[in-house]
Amino acid sequence: MQETKSTCPYCGVGCGVIIESDGVQITGVRGDPNHPANFGRLCTKGSTLHLTASSPITLQTRLLQPQHRLQRSDAPQPLSWDAALGLATEKFAHIIQQHGPDAVGFYVSGQLLTEDYYVFNKLAKGLIGTNNIDTNSRLCMSSAVAGYKQTLGADAPPACYDDVKHAQCLFIVGSNAAWAHPILFRRIEDARAANPGMKVIVADPRRTDTAGMADLFLPIQPGSDVMLFNGMLHLMLWEGWTNAEYIAAHTTGFDELKALVRDCTPERVAQTCGISVADLTTAARWFATSKATLSLYCQGLNQSSSGTAKNAALINLHLATAQIGKPGAGPFSLTGQPNAMGGREVGGLANLLSAHRDMANPQHRAEVAALWGVADVPSQPGKTAVEMFQAAADGEIKALWIACTNPAQSMPDQATVRRALQRAEFVVVQEAFATAATCAFADLLLPATTWGEKTGTVTNSERRISRVRTAVPAPGLARHDWAIAVQFAHQLEARLRPGAPTLFPYATDAADAGAEAVWNEHRESTRGRDLDITGLSWEMLEAQGPQQWPLPEGAPTGKARLYEDGMFPTTDGRARFAAHAWQPTAEPRESRYPFSLTTGRLRDQWHGMTRTGTLGRLFGHVAEPSLQMHPQDMERRKLASGDLVHVTSKRGSIVVPVLADTTLGLSQVFMAMHWGSEFLSGVSSTGERLAGVNALTTSAFCPTSKQPELKHAAVKVLKAELPWTLLAMAWLPADKNQATREALSALMAQFPFASCVPFSNNTPLDEPGRERTGVLLRAAAHEAPPDALIAQIEALLGMAGADTLRYADKKRGQRRAARLARHDDTTTLEGMVLAGDTSAEGWLKTLLQEELPAQTYGRLLLVPGAKAPVAVQSRGKSVCTCFNVTDAAITAELAHCHGTDDDRLAQLQGKLRCGTNCGSCLPELKRMVRATGPLASKPAT
Repeated sequence: MQETKSTCPYCGVGCGVIIESDGVQITGVRGDPNHPANFGRLCTKGSTLHLTASSPITLQTRLLQPQHRLQRSDAPQPLSWDAALGLATEKFAHIIQQHGPDAVGFYVSGQLLTEDYYVFNKLAKGLIGTNNIDTNSRLCMSSAVAGYKQTLGADAPPACYDDVKHAQCLFIVGSNAAWAHPILFRRIEDARAANPGMKVIVADPRRTDTAGMADLFLPIQPGSDVMLFNGMLHLMLWEGWTNAEYIAAHTTGFDELKALVRDCTPERVAQTCGISVADLTTAARWFATSKATLSLYCQGLNQSSSGTAKNAALINLHLATAQIGKPGAGPFSLTGQPNAMGGREVGGLANLLSAHRDMANPQHRAEVAALWGVADVPSQPGKTAVEMFQAAADGEIKALWIACTNPAQSMPDQATVRRALQRAEFVVVQEAFATAATCAFADLLLPATTWGEKTGTVTNSERRISRVRTAVPAPGLARHDWAIAVQFAHQLEARLRPGAPTLFPYATDAADAGAEAVWNEHRESTRGRDLDITGLSWEMLEAQGPQQWPLPEGAPTGKARLYEDGMFPTTDGRARFAAHAWQPTAEPRESRYPFSLTTGRLRDQWHGMTRTGTLGRLFGHVAEPSLQMHPQDMERRKLASGDLVHVTSKRGSIVVPVLADTTLGLSQVFMAMHWGSEFLSGVSSTGERLAGVNALTTSAFCPTSKQPELKHAAVKVLKAELPWTLLAMAWLPADKNQATREALSALMAQFPFASCVPFSNNTPLDEPGRERTGVLLRAAAHEAPPDALIAQIEALLGMAGADTLRYADKKRGQRRAARLARHDDTTTLEGMVLAGDTSAEGWLKTLLQEELPAQTYGRLLLVPGAKAPVAVQSRGKSVCTCFNVTDAAITAELAHCHGTDDDRLAQLQGKLRCGTNCGSCLPELKRMVRATGPLASKPAT
């Protein structure tokens, strides 16, 4: 058994992990107790990393060799690396020579390592001569970048995780940290327990699990954040809560901002935001008068057509009250991806250059050109993410290179994105997982390494650089992302600058040495910059662990927090107030589209689910795609939970089940960002296959940051009249699970609505070896499809043999199949297909998924109707993924718990163990404890 230190590949907290491996297989993972980001803790996703790394199911999803399609509709055929890179070189060189360097574009990822990012940036801007390189970080962090630069002068979060325990007031806005950043949320819970006097304000359109811990919850209307912040500043000025001395000594532009917020009266703000004047006043007072106020914010501020304004308006509050540059205070943007910060450091965006240099600055361009050994770097800003795909859809960009990201799932306005991928003359997809939706559009597929196989560095939200180390060798012919880019660059520069010395002198046959050489060059680019790391080395990272920047040459350590001296990286050393008036969302609600659609994260899933989506247990908490809606809105539209609805925006329409959710406000709906065409599908009235939630979202973006407004779209919701329904699910051998799911997914387009997801028996993590995984297909149609289609589904689920019971009623368009298996003295239901009549789903699904004895049922399994012939008690919905504890078990146990809420939680955990491992379920547990406690039944005062 070997142990290797690395980091978690999920959110930007940057948790340290210790990988346990045996030869070529990752066998376990645990939190690194010495890593300062998490001190040994891991969330649900992190604690199951080993199950998504080397499992038989995940290995079936891997891209293991280069592949090429002669025609887009063809199945990809294998070819050698030499042939693949030769083809890529020929295509790119031809397009560049015929149409110029701006006819190609690179779209890369915040999941790449810093070394990967650096090489791609140099390849595009240094060798090819185009700034058409952008990243999926544009979709999550570019507004935070623009907000920091506009006010503080540099893209540098001034606070750190340790500030949570020093804060006296936490202002959490636009972030469901309980789900999106669970380990940081554990630190918040610890700080709150140690300091009961800490005030917590949460502003969010939804009453999330994060809002559950708030002393003050502000259920603001979507897109009203700037008005909220300006209104708080108006009150601070009126009440004398600003710090005039700090403003005079360390800032500029305050008079213009004062004039702007004069009109943001409490009454106007309350009406716009949908909150009370009293709550607005309390928020302003707590923020301004606290000894230390720390703001935590994420996509609710960033993913907006006013993203830069939202970020800047919040930072204005910190500058006006001197809540910055001291322990426990400051505006702290939470990074959405594991290395979005590292990508920003190397200038991996279309408008940036290495080491936080600005492309518009001639001196900055000259410095980078000198470092790279080229005559110049292009001055024209490149196409950002939305612009790049629009340009490809218009025929302006003719070749796309996509690395470690899945735009056919994650980009807004999927109709335009898919048109771009179809129209581009040549598309390269460099990817670890062949199941990503974008792979279907690739002319050339290049297999890349992924977590556990890579080597290099990442930077987390608090500017902390960590080493990522190789635990197991790459499978098949997969290569490191940076090495692929270097090998391509070597061939391309022979065509574009023959006879000149290489710009990429890195050894691709020695992974650690090559990656370190890339990093050393990046390090040199930071000399004298705000993120100077010339005092850092890989040796220091090995000996002393992760380090924060800046860490210039001669400094013993990095800086935990910035601007403690009141000096800012601007021309005059002063921070700048940014006066932004409130603007409504890009697509306000109106009579034809009366609902605000918000997208966001699930607790146990990550982005497009290419990794987490292979693990059935991670679907225990939220099992299938759905749209959440307030019960009153559902009642008005005569909708019941589980009904199918058409959700339609100006760009597309999808069909999805609707569920009641009281955490939402009226006229608001929510759908998780993860559901793309890999898991959810349907067919429009024109026959076009739809593409998940981002078929609905708008590509409107912030004019400064170019970040799209993924957080809001105006939609209408209408009941879908699809009377014929199907439910098919079965346990499958691990070596057939993924192939079966892919085959079933290929059939989804034959139904107006379909979803296909894995499921599991969710055995406790400390009981390995008993876990089983299956596949669940759900579909609906206007009328019964051909019998051959249902027979095909049954065959894929192993229901073609003598062990399967059958029932069919052709007149009613109904059929049923049930596969049984005998284990020792018990017979269990192993698979079922309910077609035309799914009313028995409740008890049959419980019978199957919970592996209950079925020998007493026999042919009763085939009797139409909803009622079970013998009582079948469901265990309920999973709350604790680690120990498979359900809401029903928690509710039953809480009936026997006594004392305070803390006492009852402790008793619950002592009996059921829920929330005692990763802790991701703790916010939900606490909510359930509060809801059943002695105060829950008392009338509100």
